[in-house]
Amino acid sequence: MTSKLHSKARSSGGGTVSVSHHSPDSARVPAIWGRVPQRNNNFTGRAQLLRNLHESLMSNVAAVVPHALHGLGGVGKTVLAIEYAYRYRSEYDLVWYIPADQPMLVKSSLAGLARELRLPISASAKVEEAAEAALDALRRGDPYEKWLLIFDNADEVEEINTIAPRGPGHVLITSRNHSWQGVVPTVPVNVFPREESVEFLVKRVGQGITEAEANQLAEALGDLPLALEQAGALQVETGISVEEYLRLLDEETTRLLGTNKPTDYPLSMSAAWTLSVQQLTARMPKAVEVLRCCAFLGPEPIPRDLFQRLPADYAEGSKLAEILADPILTSRVIRELGRYALVKIDSGNRTIQVHRLIQALLRDDLPKTEHAAMRGEAHLLLAAAVASFEPDDNAAWPRYAALLGHVSPAGVHHSSDARTRRFALSIVRYLYSSGDFKSAQTLVELFIAQWQADSGPDDYSVLAAQRHQAIIIRELGDIAGSFELNQQLMNRMRDVLGEDHEETLLLRNSHGADLRFRGDFEPALQHDLDSLGRHETVFGPEHRRTLRAMNNLALDYLLLGEYDKASELQTTTFERQRASAGVSSLNVLSSWNGLARITRLQGQYREACDLGEDAYEFGVEQLGPEHPWTLRVAKDLSIAKRRDGKVEESLDLARRTFDTQVRNTGMDHPDALAAGLCLANAQRAFGEVAEALELLEDLTPRFKKMYGDDHPFKYGCDTNLALLLRINGRTEEAVDLDRAAREGLDRRLARDHHFTLTCAINLASDLAAMNEHEQAIRLGESTLGKLRARFGMDHPLTLAGAANLVVDLLQLGAQQEADELKTDTLQRYRRVLGRGHPDVIVAEQNKRLDFDFDPPVL
Repeated sequence: MTSKLHSKARSSGGGTVSVSHHSPDSARVPAIWGRVPQRNNNFTGRAQLLRNLHESLMSNVAAVVPHALHGLGGVGKTVLAIEYAYRYRSEYDLVWYIPADQPMLVKSSLAGLARELRLPISASAKVEEAAEAALDALRRGDPYEKWLLIFDNADEVEEINTIAPRGPGHVLITSRNHSWQGVVPTVPVNVFPREESVEFLVKRVGQGITEAEANQLAEALGDLPLALEQAGALQVETGISVEEYLRLLDEETTRLLGTNKPTDYPLSMSAAWTLSVQQLTARMPKAVEVLRCCAFLGPEPIPRDLFQRLPADYAEGSKLAEILADPILTSRVIRELGRYALVKIDSGNRTIQVHRLIQALLRDDLPKTEHAAMRGEAHLLLAAAVASFEPDDNAAWPRYAALLGHVSPAGVHHSSDARTRRFALSIVRYLYSSGDFKSAQTLVELFIAQWQADSGPDDYSVLAAQRHQAIIIRELGDIAGSFELNQQLMNRMRDVLGEDHEETLLLRNSHGADLRFRGDFEPALQHDLDSLGRHETVFGPEHRRTLRAMNNLALDYLLLGEYDKASELQTTTFERQRASAGVSSLNVLSSWNGLARITRLQGQYREACDLGEDAYEFGVEQLGPEHPWTLRVAKDLSIAKRRDGKVEESLDLARRTFDTQVRNTGMDHPDALAAGLCLANAQRAFGEVAEALELLEDLTPRFKKMYGDDHPFKYGCDTNLALLLRINGRTEEAVDLDRAAREGLDRRLARDHHFTLTCAINLASDLAAMNEHEQAIRLGESTLGKLRARFGMDHPLTLAGAANLVVDLLQLGAQQEADELKTDTLQRYRRVLGRGHPDVIVAEQNKRLDFDFDPPVL
């Protein structure tokens, strides 16, 4: 079925309508021409249908509603849509082809379109949201109004009808599903008219066939385009006469009538296909083996690189290993399949494709007893194609993306082969590493359910799949669910696999994040110290997995305020990761951001900005601007800019990051909450205190819901809210909230922790606003002593505490003490931050400084 969305009527003031009249195949080509398959050089006929389709698409109808073309398999719906794209491409600025029989492929293709449109979206990040951004751009006609989308093989009516954008452009949908007739106006695509069948065969075969013979052949094949293509190809390749072909076709049809062939494809097609396969078997039987393997993959394009020499541990027992070991033979096989029209070769995209109807015929023709073996061959090809490619390496993501459309059709979840299951989990890891958490969740749940049923709950692959599942649900914001699953899983892995098994160590590293998310920073440190020791013993000190464990340990030290230890460990980790060829860009970026963050917390704001800028540029280049880790880096960079006095830049980046984050994950997600706090802090620093308070009053209950009543991050959010309450004149509420937050932080962390001391500085300001100057001075002096002991005399937070104490001393008339402290403080402040820094200016004017809380990435 081919469907279309009418273009919007565009009229001038006089009521006339502007319609494009570019001639077909003119020299003009679209600015974006995406993933459209190669044109069929033998395309014939369909002229009136193409004209009708074009006129319908270009008609000016006030209501923008879908229209559709439909037909059975083999009538040439896809070929027709592709021919339309080539023939009328001069009338479009954008043409994009979308395989639409699997939801994951639709989302992935639309996310790729977002990247081509140069939207602030990456196909490797949050695929669903990237797809929606592309659809939104199409609906708005920005940057292109003249666009064409082709949804090919869209059999899920409701899903595609919901996705298809209503806008100024056009949509073509091909489908076998006749249910479209009840949803939108439809136009059928039938078999060729006889004259077009004859024209096609004469063009395809050439001088080897007369018009009379072509008429006979078309009659016998029911004018089905796919069957005609098979017959024409066979005659070209073998020189078989029409008379002989018709005799064999009659014999084959008689044989087929005596079998229980399915009714979802024509008998003429089955007969024509059988003859082609019989002739090819006699000529090159190895080609038929490859074709049968393809029947158990998806109907989507198959990467040509799938057909290459199998690694030794994949070749054992494989029927195809001998063929694939010879690249010359492999090329001959594929070219021969193309000559017989049994596969479509797209040399531009380096793919081959087998029509779903041919796949069905191949599977039906193969004895059921051989299905499992041939499906296993398909599984091995998929697994071998990425065996040496890490799924979290963004350089390998295009390779994984090309295989995604074959995972479900090939029934990978039914395999008990360890190599295939390893491939299945690599696909899951690729999906969530690239930001498509929902697709990853769908697949991993499918794998777990099937593998548990087949192999039991303690099977290695089941345990490994559940480890990935815990990571996915944590990334989706379910931190409690991740913790509970990993706790249970840790006990089972220890019993089944052992303490130092590779999979147990991977889980141990992941489980440290669960502890951090719970606010159990000290237990997380002890957990990760043990984890790092085990990683070093099993993998060695330079291994990428050991470096990930080191990165986590550095974060533990940071969360506990041990900044010198965190800095030393983070620097070592980052340098080793940058020097190692086996470390992914994802892990490098995480470590890079960690180094920028610890540099900021040590008070080196300018250096933190420099590191953060470099990390952010790296993230955008390698992962895309909307990848979760790129957004985390952007959030931390905004904080560094704010601390360095670049308040307007900080606010702009914070706003963009928050908007993107909420669009991707919704508000109730750890990353969205962190981005929200960052934005509120930037708004306050910029003077938008009412807007900041409104945002924080929305965020505060969400922090409580996400982390619970007694979490350091919840208390940190309360500290920020108290600060804004005071600034907005609600001082009594601020005092109560800061006191409760300080007590909570003191209990969960320590009196001299960074978070606690920040809260104490603000509480002293609350007390001063209540004219409780003596209490403010006592708290200020106590806090300043702890700050100096913890961070030294020159840390900006120490200097802020000293500057605020100066203000309180002046309020009580302690002029000399205040002057001495002010002179020392300003001298240090100017040296550390520079004379023009906003904090220095505030201190010079004897005004109060306020500090806020920003939750680090866990």
